[in-house]
Amino acid sequence: MHEYSIVQALLDRVATEARMHDAISVHRIRVQIGEQSGVESDLLEAAFEMARTRTLCENATLEIVPVAAQWECTTCGAQIAAGQILRCSLCETPARMVSGDEIVLERIEMEAA
Repeated sequence: MHEYSIVQALLDRVATEARMHDAISVHRIRVQIGEQSGVESDLLEAAFEMARTRTLCENATLEIVPVAAQWECTTCGAQIAAGQILRCSLCETPARMVSGDEIVLERIEMEAA
């Protein structure tokens, strides 16, 4: 379950930010999870529930924002629709993923001393 290691890295990063701002608690964490990132949101939430005990995030909520996968042509920038062949219909160039594989810590809401 690699979601646990992702949560541990997330909690480490949040703790670093909290220390930099002299926070006494964290209320909410918002992360973007791409649908092609290989992360299962349910497993991530379960890992967060287990790992947050006795941390600044003990009472924090985890908000997961799903990010849809999107592809575009590397030559002309044309959008490639989901489910289509990953090659531009205009110039025949292979497409590249421009979103949907990310894991981004978007926001931390904390209480400072």
